[in-house]
Amino acid sequence: MAQVSELPCDGDGICMLCKEKPSDEDKLTCVTCFTPWHVTCLASRPETLASTLRWECPDCTMPADCAPVAVSGGDVATGELVASIRAIEADESLTEREKARKRQKLLSGRVESSDEEDEMSMKKKKGKEKVEGGDDVLKVVGMGLICSFCMQLPERPVTTPCGHNFCLKCFQKWIGQGKNTCAKCRRSIPPKMANQPRINSALVVAIRMAKMSKSSDSSGLEKIQHFVHNQNRPDKAYTTERAKRGGKANAASGKIFVTIPPDHFGPILAENDPARNRGVLVGDWWEDRFDCRQWGAHLPLVSGICGQSKHGSQSVVLSGGYEDDEDHGEWFLYTGSGGRDLSGNKRTNKEQSFDQKFENYNEALRVSCKEGYPVRVVRSHKEKRSAYAPENGLRYDGIYRIEKCWQKVGKQGFKVCRYLFVRCDNCPAPWTSEEHGDKVRALPVISELKKATDVTERTESPSWDYDEKEGCWKWKKQPPRSKKRVTASCPQDTEQEFKALRKAHKKSLKERVLKELSCFLCGNVMTLPLTTPCAHNFCKSCLEGAFAGQTFERERKSLGGRTLRAQKNVMKCPSCTNDISEFLRNPQVNRELMVVIEGLQHKTEEDEEASGEGSGDEKGPDSSSGHKENNMPHPQAEELKRKTNDASLLIEQEPERTNKRRKIDAEDGLSKIDAAEKENDEAEAAMDEGIDSPSSPLNVRSDEDIQ
Repeated sequence: MAQVSELPCDGDGICMLCKEKPSDEDKLTCVTCFTPWHVTCLASRPETLASTLRWECPDCTMPADCAPVAVSGGDVATGELVASIRAIEADESLTEREKARKRQKLLSGRVESSDEEDEMSMKKKKGKEKVEGGDDVLKVVGMGLICSFCMQLPERPVTTPCGHNFCLKCFQKWIGQGKNTCAKCRRSIPPKMANQPRINSALVVAIRMAKMSKSSDSSGLEKIQHFVHNQNRPDKAYTTERAKRGGKANAASGKIFVTIPPDHFGPILAENDPARNRGVLVGDWWEDRFDCRQWGAHLPLVSGICGQSKHGSQSVVLSGGYEDDEDHGEWFLYTGSGGRDLSGNKRTNKEQSFDQKFENYNEALRVSCKEGYPVRVVRSHKEKRSAYAPENGLRYDGIYRIEKCWQKVGKQGFKVCRYLFVRCDNCPAPWTSEEHGDKVRALPVISELKKATDVTERTESPSWDYDEKEGCWKWKKQPPRSKKRVTASCPQDTEQEFKALRKAHKKSLKERVLKELSCFLCGNVMTLPLTTPCAHNFCKSCLEGAFAGQTFERERKSLGGRTLRAQKNVMKCPSCTNDISEFLRNPQVNRELMVVIEGLQHKTEEDEEASGEGSGDEKGPDSSSGHKENNMPHPQAEELKRKTNDASLLIEQEPERTNKRRKIDAEDGLSKIDAAEKENDEAEAAMDEGIDSPSSPLNVRSDEDIQ
C-alpha cells in the first residue's frame, strides 16, 4: 500500500506533499491510472529514462499481501482492478479510444456491460440522431452563438462592437456591476451602447427558426387552397405613367406573396407562404403599408381595421389615430373608427364631430369579440405615445383577442367605441425575454368601464383559446370559412404556382436561415459580417464601400486664416440615423456569426453533394466519379454539366478532344477557386493580427496624421 509520505498532485497540478506546483519536466504520469506525481517527492525514482515511459505509481504497484480496498460503485478489488487495467492496455486489438472507454467503465463499476450492449446503445443513439436530424441547424447556430454567461442560446441577443453576442439580461447585469468592457475580449464598450443596447433582430429570427427546426415536420406537401391575388403585378409597389405626384401617393400595391383569402383569421403559417416557406413570424418588420399588405398581415392601405361587419375583424394597426388609445404591450385599449368629417376631399381630419357607432368596421370588431376570433396586431412607428411601437416602419406583434367592447365619451366630447385587446400568441412578444408565448392571464382593471354604455362581453367559449394539454393557443372551434370566392386562373398560372410551391418546400431550412443572415446593403449572405452598435448587420466590404472616400474628421479655418479644431464627421448607419463613426475606426468582424454562416453553408453543400450522389446512378456514364469536375464545388460543376449537355453531339463525334477540353476547364475552375480561397485566408489572417489594409476606404487619414 502507498506510504503516507508519498502523495500525487491534485487537480490544479500542485503536489499534495510539498504544496508546490512542479513543472512538466518534474512530473511523472502513471501509465495505469494516469495520475501525475512530483519526482522530487518520490521515495523511489526511475533509474533510467526508458523506465519513465512505463512507470507505475506507488498506488498501482501495491504489494500482494495488502488488504484489498473496494472501488466505489463496484465490487472489484484494487488488486483485480490493476490487473484488469493492465489486461486492457495489453490488448492490441483495441484502439486507444476503446481502451479509454473500457477503463472508464471499469473505474465506474460498470464491468458487466458487454460489447453487445455497447453496440445496442450505439444503435439507439444513431436511431435517435436520425429522428432528431432536423436539429442540425440548431447545432450549428448553437455552436457559434452561445452566451458566455448563461451558456445558452442568447435570448434577445445583443452584439457588442467587438463582435461578441450575449443575452440582453446577462449583458445588462454585467453592465450593472460597473463593468464597461466585453466579457470575452475585455475591450471597452461605448457608453451609449452600454446604456441603450439594441437587440440584433437578424439573430433573433435565425435562432427562432433554428429552434422551430426541431418541431417542424417537412414530411410532405399539405393540400392547401390557393387564392390567386393579382399574380401579374410586380414584386414592389409601382406607379403608372398617369401619376401626377411622386412618391407613393398614387402607387398601386405589388404582388400578394401569401396564399390566404382576404378574410383569413389567425396567424399566417408556413403552408400559406410558398415564397419563403416560413409564414409571418412575430417581429417581422416592413417599411410601409404596401409591404405589410403584400405579406397578408394587414391588407388595407389606409384603414386601421381589416374586417367585415357580418364576418368579423382579421387585423388592426396601432398608428396613433385617436388620442384615447392606451398601449400596455400585453394588452391595449383600442378606439374604433368614424366620428370624423371626411366629406369632399378631406382625407385626414383629427377633429371628431359626431359619435361613433357599432357599424361597419366597429361592428366587425364586436363580432370578433363575441366569437373570440384571433386578431392580428401590427404596430406602426406613427404611434408616438406608445413605448412598444417600433422606431420606424411597421412590425407584426402577434395574435390578440378582444375580451370586451363598450362606448364612452372620449376626450373630444363625443362617444367612441372602445375595445380591450389581450395578447394570446404562442410566440413571445418582441419586447420580452421570455422563451415561450403567452399564458392565460387575468383581465386588467379598466376604470372607464364604470361610466361605459353598451358594454358587450363574450358569453360563450371563444373560438381561439388556450389548450392546457398541449400547452398552446389553438382553434377550439372550426375557424370561420372564407366568404371570398376563389379567383379563377388559367392553367398556366396554376402550374407556375405549384412549381413555386414545390421549389419552396424543397428549399432547406439551412438556406432559409442563411437568407435571414443577409447584408442590409447587398442582400446576399454576409461575408466577414460586421454588426454595428445599433444592431444592424453588413458585409465588411459593403460597409466600407458605403463610406468610401470619407474622412473621420474635417479641418476648419476661420475668416482670419486661423486653424480651428477639427470637427468630427457624422457617419450615419445605412439602415438608421445612428452615428457609427467610432465603430468604423476599427471595425471588428463578428466571428461568432461568421462561424454560424460558414457552418450552414458547409451543411448546405454537403446536402447538395449527397443529393447529387444519390441520383448519380440515373445520369448515365457521364456522371462517373472518374472526372475531375465531380470533385469541384457545386456552381462550377453545374456550369461544366451545362456545357457538356449542350455539346453532346460534339462529344459523340470527337470524344478525345472534348474530354481534353473538359479537363482543362475543370483545372482552370479549381485554380480560380484555390486562388480565391487563398486570398480570403490572407485577408482573415491580416484581420486577426490587427493589420488594416491601406487601400481600405476607412483608412483615409488627414494630413496631420501622415506628418
